[in-house]
Amino acid sequence: MFMPRQLPPLNALRAFEAAGRHESFSRAADELGVSHSAISKHVRGLEDRLGAQLFRDLPRGVTLTKAGALYLSQLTPAFDEIAEATEAISARPDGTVTVNAETVFAIKWLVPKLKSFADQHPEITLQLDASEVLIDISRYEADIAIRFFLAGAPDRNCALVSNEAIYPYAAPAIAEQIAGEPANLLNFALLRDRGGDPWATWFNGIERPDLAEQVPQVPRMRALLAIESVLSEQGVILASADNVEHEVAAGRLVKCFEHGFRQGTYFMLFGEGVLRRKPVRLFRDWLLAETAHLRHEVLSP
Repeated sequence: MFMPRQLPPLNALRAFEAAGRHESFSRAADELGVSHSAISKHVRGLEDRLGAQLFRDLPRGVTLTKAGALYLSQLTPAFDEIAEATEAISARPDGTVTVNAETVFAIKWLVPKLKSFADQHPEITLQLDASEVLIDISRYEADIAIRFFLAGAPDRNCALVSNEAIYPYAAPAIAEQIAGEPANLLNFALLRDRGGDPWATWFNGIERPDLAEQVPQVPRMRALLAIESVLSEQGVILASADNVEHEVAAGRLVKCFEHGFRQGTYFMLFGEGVLRRKPVRLFRDWLLAETAHLRHEVLSP
């Protein structure tokens, strides 16, 4: 005769799993839409039932014990598989996808495109956050993070979004004054949205080291501020084509020269197990399709 499974209450398991991922009762409460005391009550009840301590109290919060970490490592994949099985038989991929992106990419490229995703998948709720700090996707702070890497690739589950080159861009009135003459660039503030000395690299790339030596030292701005400054005719910027794509299409910015060079890439990073969820896969596939023209084969020297 089949014996029934001896399972703890589902709400207690959900409370522990969320608290364990975040190592925070407060953040688990926010995720599950309950109170801090409810999470604490469920976790303490689960500990009593198991006869094991799952969390250790710290001066500021909690941390998993060895037993708690082991239990979590088995529960999280189990919940992921239940969610995947549920979505597989659901008629519509309802759900929420949380995306954290660098501010300039979020505002200048992603936001203008989101209507396309909403039109294709009205049943999916997209929560977009913009920040310069890489959030911890390993603790489910977001399903997907979009980040710029100056060199190399991230050591985690990821997909290349864009490796567009950077070019000089200016407002139409400024571009008209530059008139395709590199020396005329020195008449304007030369802005940049990245570290290093990209203007010297650009001038050397067109074999004008004499001009490279004359590039004034201009303080680096945040990328979004630099783009806005150029839009208001306060200079010329070296920027990647992805971050100014919509401004160029609208005629607000003009590419001043066809010479460019690659410096860094945008990657989409995935939290552990999130691709088991159909809404996350649909957003990934949509973003990769929309950015296909921003990815280029880089030939080895």
